[in-house]
Amino acid sequence: MESSFAILAEPNRRAILSLLASSERSVGELEDRLHLPQTSVSKHLRVLREAGFVESRVEAQRRMYRLRPEPLMEVDEWLAPFRRFWSGHVDALERHLERMAALPKPKKGKNR
Repeated sequence: MESSFAILAEPNRRAILSLLASSERSVGELEDRLHLPQTSVSKHLRVLREAGFVESRVEAQRRMYRLRPEPLMEVDEWLAPFRRFWSGHVDALERHLERMAALPKPKKGKNR
């Protein structure tokens, strides 16, 4: 089985997960939103389902998919130690931008 990172590396799978983060969706809805053929969407959903990222249920003639948070929580736990690294950089960037915004703006004039 592919690792969670290999599965998440595929852009269409990330797009599917992003859509499912807001609500449960049918294969047809995912096709329409992603502008992908049904076979492609179904292939990506199968990979996501087998890895535990999504689950499905049958509703009348449609198969509805929803996000399962557990595998994403595992990825989030793995990323936790790295957050300290980029949090410090983001904080420094925010301080720099605040200082830049507080500086007086140069006056616009005609260039000669």
